[in-house]
Amino acid sequence: MRKIVYPKVGGVETIEIVECEDPVPKEGQVAVRVQLSGINFADLMMRQGLYGSNPKFPFTPGYEVAGVIDGVGTGVDGLDLGDRVLAMTGFGGYSEKVVVSANRIVPLPESVSFEQAAAMPVTYATAYHMLVYLGNLSKGDTVLVHHAAGGVGTAVAQICRAFGASLVIGTASSRKKEFVESLGMTFVDSGKDDFVSICKTMTDGKGVHHALDPVGGSHLMRSYKSLRRTGKLYCFGASSAVKGHRRSLLTAGKMKFSTPRFDPIKMMGSNKAVFGVHMGLIDEEAVFKGHLEALSKMLQNGEIEPIVDSIWRFERVSEAQKHMHDRKNRGKILLDFSGS
Repeated sequence: MRKIVYPKVGGVETIEIVECEDPVPKEGQVAVRVQLSGINFADLMMRQGLYGSNPKFPFTPGYEVAGVIDGVGTGVDGLDLGDRVLAMTGFGGYSEKVVVSANRIVPLPESVSFEQAAAMPVTYATAYHMLVYLGNLSKGDTVLVHHAAGGVGTAVAQICRAFGASLVIGTASSRKKEFVESLGMTFVDSGKDDFVSICKTMTDGKGVHHALDPVGGSHLMRSYKSLRRTGKLYCFGASSAVKGHRRSLLTAGKMKFSTPRFDPIKMMGSNKAVFGVHMGLIDEEAVFKGHLEALSKMLQNGEIEPIVDSIWRFERVSEAQKHMHDRKNRGKILLDFSGS
């Protein structure tokens, strides 16, 4: 089989595709023949050595896959050869075949396509974990989300609609205005508009209930200021550390040193909360599986519909990642391993 490998820190030109032996499932595991694998911004940061939670180089990235069970280890019940599944791989998903714990597998109904499944585990589970699991999203809530045209942003828009949020403010570049508005969000130009002022104005001076920030750095404090009392800030990325497809230590350093240090005493005075979220590091498999099962039901009920920006053959992974580096995607980017 073939898999994609990050051999060292670097730009997209460092990515390699290598041949290796097929992995064999052990007790409690299944092997999945991958059809589609999702690309996430964290994958790009890991390649540049900026994420801090990836394996040592060389390694294969990839948090999520959709495919067909190709092997079953001992002690696995309810999963059989040929079953269509989605899986949270943690790492290793950029591969023709991957071995995963059976607890991180969710069977796919025939009505759910591989494209829909591969677009869900990270982006939708991240949005669901923040808003529903941590935030108790309720009817009438107001929400601010940055990078609104990306995978998590589109998931946030749909989950908020399903739960009856009254207002979703989405920031993005001016060229994505029409797309963001088509999702039912109020568009804010990330390049020139003051989103803090807009959030206050649109909520009668109170601020929003939820602010979701994948930008990091000084941007986090502005998101925090957009909240009302009892509001919640979710930090789930640090895109401001990345400038282009090659690593910039200056850019990363600016992000790190501009990141605010939240004072618990001051937070008590405003009754605000700050959450750090990284779905790839959640080790409570029952929690994550619960999210996927809930989202699967929402998908079958027509409450959500994953938006796929583009699908690239895995041999073109460098081009696919550059597409994300250039902030061109509207929705999820997938790698195609089918028929290989």
